[in-house]
Amino acid sequence: MQNLIGACLCGAIRYRCGPPRYPATLCHCRSCQRSSGAPAVGWLTVGTAELTFQAATPQTFSSSPGVERTFCGRCGTPLTYATTARPGEIDITLCSLDDPAAVVPADHIWMQDAAPWDHPGDGLVQHPGRR
Repeated sequence: MQNLIGACLCGAIRYRCGPPRYPATLCHCRSCQRSSGAPAVGWLTVGTAELTFQAATPQTFSSSPGVERTFCGRCGTPLTYATTARPGEIDITLCSLDDPAAVVPADHIWMQDAAPWDHPGDGLVQHPGRR
């Protein structure tokens, strides 16, 4: 797989990253729900050194101890998630890719936090917590 490119909604922030290190996932944890305003967030993981931002730098928010999320300060698009528990890796929001179909999620994580009406019917494995 070649490098992937993406952007925020307004286009102020563009990025390029290497291929995913692991299969992508759909996260239903409460933190992702609140940061996105959606029932789940699709994530792909790359090496921190393999991600470069072009034109503008995203804003950073420490959402919990050891976790930093970035977003566009202009339009609010969530972009990345980094945790000290996984040094050298960073997660990128799957649908911020220019071609989100280029990376297909393999499963759902943190289903224990999913809203009672959130019942994915895509046939992917559903984990109560992390993989």
